[in-house]
Amino acid sequence: MLIVGGGLAGLACAIRLHEAGAKPAIFEASDAVGGRVRTDLVDGFLLDRGFQVYLDAYPEAGKLLDKASLDLRPFKPGALVYQGGRMLRVMDVFRAPRHLVTSALAPIGSLADKLRVALLKWRLSWVRIEDIATHEDISTELYLQRAGFSTRMIDGFFRSFYGGIFLERELRTSSRMFEFTFKMFSQSSATLPARGMGEIPRQLNLRLPSGTVRLGARVTEVQSHGIILKSGETLAGDAVVVATDASSAARLLPKMDFSEPAWRSVTCLYFAATRSPLNEAIIALNGAGNGLVNNVCVPSDLAPDYAPPGQALISVSVLGLPNLTDLQSLVLAELESWFGRDVHEWRHLRTEQIERALPEQAPGPGNSGAGFCKHAGIFVCGDHLWSASIEGAIISGQRTASEILHSS
Repeated sequence: MLIVGGGLAGLACAIRLHEAGAKPAIFEASDAVGGRVRTDLVDGFLLDRGFQVYLDAYPEAGKLLDKASLDLRPFKPGALVYQGGRMLRVMDVFRAPRHLVTSALAPIGSLADKLRVALLKWRLSWVRIEDIATHEDISTELYLQRAGFSTRMIDGFFRSFYGGIFLERELRTSSRMFEFTFKMFSQSSATLPARGMGEIPRQLNLRLPSGTVRLGARVTEVQSHGIILKSGETLAGDAVVVATDASSAARLLPKMDFSEPAWRSVTCLYFAATRSPLNEAIIALNGAGNGLVNNVCVPSDLAPDYAPPGQALISVSVLGLPNLTDLQSLVLAELESWFGRDVHEWRHLRTEQIERALPEQAPGPGNSGAGFCKHAGIFVCGDHLWSASIEGAIISGQRTASEILHSS
């Protein structure tokens, strides 16, 4: 069984095949597994490839991972929202009841909006994840409007909070994706593994026999029962799985009815500081409706190993890929109003521009289905065929493996 791509979908596919007695082989073009889920060590800091979180209620991912070994560190259930020149606290009062009064009185939407959040949370708690795919699929913005949320609530909270998840503030993303993520956030904590998001694919890789993954092995051609590497090496297999990102899959399979999707991009700036500007495990959102910054967090407030002793690691997300030579200084000038002049003492570590951060997930039939596709004996899997999430990638990979085993 030949698997092209060592991201989460490819690893999940290989694990299920291996556990069923098959002998999968993964060919990964880069120098490590993980795909878009990676962590780099820079000057003693752990820098994830863009701000990402793991939701500890993911059902299928949770079965595959040893969450205790990941040592997941949770964010507080809520957010700080910068609006009107000050930070406002909005919490999930069902899990943080001591913030009931301050959250209810915070001028982020109306009290009726907050009651609608509770109603939506209750309603989706009774919906099975697999049934979400049968719901009407519209834009998230229209979904929220139909649910009765005010413009002030949508603009002041949902655009910034889901901007960090969907990597777009227009809320054009599929309402099915919104329902899935809202349900997961309602039932679980957003977490970071103590040693970085890269621990997730590393742990999956350890479940496979040594030698299963070949790194630096770029595949240039895919055939129904074989692949050709850039080196010229040709390999044959009983089945071929393309588990790359959607754009790479489209290039490898030009004859397949599989078009290259649009992508959402993000720029993540990392800074080091002698102290955290937040001093708590929470995300700060831009609810002002203008500016470059979408959200800020301090991973070392959750997991101290993200930074050397006595240091804080600050992550700032800017949606898209702004072509600004002075982006760093513009971001710091904007954050001065959030945190004061101390921001100018932060030390820049890295700016990560991620062109292919998330596949576009507009309303439509592409957001549901089998989780994989097949043509001329070649299988394609990945989060773009289920949901653009860690859970979606793992479900897609496992369903592909199950189909291969069923049909062999």
